[in-house]
Amino acid sequence: MADKNTFYITTPIYYPSGKLHIGNTYTTVLADAAARYHRLLNEDVYFLTGTDEHGLKIEQKAEKLNMTPQQYVDGMAADIQKLWADLDITNDGFIRTTDDFHEKAIQKIFQQFLDQDDIYKGEYEGWYSVDDEEYFTESQLAEVYRDENGKVIGGKAPSGHEVELVKEESYFFRMGKYADWLLDYYKSHPEFIQPESRMNEMISNFIKPGLEDLAVTRTAFKWGVPVLSDPKHVVYVWIDALSNYITALGYGSDDTTLFDKFWPANVQLVGKEIVRFHTIYWPIMLHALGLPLPKQVLGHGWLTMRDGKMSKSKGNVVYPDTLADRYGIDAVRYYLLRAMPYGNDGIFTPEDFVSKLNYDLANDLGNLLNRTVAMINKYEDGVIPALNSGATEFDADLVQTANDVIKAYNENMQAMHTADALAEVWKLISRANKYIDETTPWTLAKDEAQADKLASVMAHLAAALRVAAILLQPALTRAPKQIFHQLGLAESNLQIADLKFEDLPAGGKVVAKGEPIFPRVDVEAEVAYIRDEMTGGAAKPAEETEASYIEVPTKDLIEFDDFDKVEMRVAEILEVTEVEKSNKLLRFKLNDGTKEGRTILSGIKKWYPEYAGLVGKKVAFVANLKPRKMMGEMSEGMLLSAEKDGNVILTILPDEIEAGSELG
Repeated sequence: MADKNTFYITTPIYYPSGKLHIGNTYTTVLADAAARYHRLLNEDVYFLTGTDEHGLKIEQKAEKLNMTPQQYVDGMAADIQKLWADLDITNDGFIRTTDDFHEKAIQKIFQQFLDQDDIYKGEYEGWYSVDDEEYFTESQLAEVYRDENGKVIGGKAPSGHEVELVKEESYFFRMGKYADWLLDYYKSHPEFIQPESRMNEMISNFIKPGLEDLAVTRTAFKWGVPVLSDPKHVVYVWIDALSNYITALGYGSDDTTLFDKFWPANVQLVGKEIVRFHTIYWPIMLHALGLPLPKQVLGHGWLTMRDGKMSKSKGNVVYPDTLADRYGIDAVRYYLLRAMPYGNDGIFTPEDFVSKLNYDLANDLGNLLNRTVAMINKYEDGVIPALNSGATEFDADLVQTANDVIKAYNENMQAMHTADALAEVWKLISRANKYIDETTPWTLAKDEAQADKLASVMAHLAAALRVAAILLQPALTRAPKQIFHQLGLAESNLQIADLKFEDLPAGGKVVAKGEPIFPRVDVEAEVAYIRDEMTGGAAKPAEETEASYIEVPTKDLIEFDDFDKVEMRVAEILEVTEVEKSNKLLRFKLNDGTKEGRTILSGIKKWYPEYAGLVGKKVAFVANLKPRKMMGEMSEGMLLSAEKDGNVILTILPDEIEAGSELG
């Protein structure tokens, strides 16, 4: 099985019933960043994605378009592969469940389960959602329709899709037979499901109530893999779809070279809505086949809109190619990887997208590069000086920041905390910008006696940009190369493995005139453009849209002296834990700029079930609120948050604001 220097990562295979939006794209970009990172560590990487092409929904979709199912999925698969190529996705494999080798392997796998008595024939009766390709019991429905006599006649799945009553002969997998084994596996492999809260959800919601046997074939349609021994049955989605992760590597074929090399997978990325299938059904199937389980299944959150999940019917869908065509691939990739907190949902807004483009990419990174190239041309004849640290009193702190960032970045990337890894890179970028203001090169240039010090400053800025560019390679595919080019650095020896600030090559010739790698955009115009694209050209004028959001209630007006009594400061979250015997409170350990720090209890547990992802964030808090006892513990202040329509969101501040800073 997989050796120590391999890395196998997968995305779910996408159902090609419609065009993929930016929420679907996040998973693939996240997987690509991980694959690129591990290649830069000199590991042998295999990155798999693909399409799940069978099922009733595809059959019906093709019929409406007067096409065969195969013709329909061929076109959709081509579109998806083009999208991934346009976004610089570096997948090594792309599997389609209509691939001949996959279908043959599925038939072998099904027959093995039959021979082992893991599968038996019975009859299924229950509620089925065509859109979800999933069966539901009455108790699992989000909404139930009844006739005048109270009889259930229909309903909606948790996804909001309509269900219909299905009664047909089916084969069932004996999932309940493996429930105890699975629980024991969870206990002995706590790292298997990430974030950890997903494991608790699986145990509480699905395993402890009793794991039901799973219907694994259908007879009501033909677009699927036929069962060899009973061809009127086609293999239902989960055996067919889930097995792609091993059939793509050659499992069940005559050539198992890739399977022997890369299985088990290091990370399998899935959206939180399909965690159950990947952490209950999939491990049980693998165990029944006598195969090792993936080392980790990571169930990430959704990229949502202000009004909930993306939906064409709501007019709130954003497509990645639309954004990439206008703002560039790097802007889209950066936004997706930076805006999504680990394990939690992220919220897309046009304002946030444009803000990250203008401030993070154009101002922070782009401006640092522009200033550095211009100053090296002006003060050093365009040649990067040798790096000799210690010439200014600020050198040591910049070098230490870089070394700390490299270490923290690697820890975060290894753990798939990509947003936090990028936040670390921006710590270095912010520190380098501050370094310019501290060393004032324009002042040093006026004194010939300061020539060596000025040269050292230029070298330190080039070194900081070099480190940032190398660390950004997994996330951004174009900008790092542009940074290397503008600094005159060869695109060799740019591995993240063994990266050191001090390894700046001297003598590189910067370009004569650096072009902005991320031009600033007009905020109002671009926000309006994105809104218009989201609504298919039916967006209201900006002023009308803004005015119609919400009627904001106000409290009684206060005097300035009343406001001046409130002391609001910035803190960094060091640790978040649950308060025992409380289903509301979380305990926050904060760095508030003081030696002692402080603890604040906040009743936001409901809105932050993946609270571990808050560690390292900067938040606003009321510092001079009288301490009070809650559940037997002292709370020393209050975290500031926003509340609307019953949703609570912490006020997260930019990373560059120092803990202890006063707000006002």
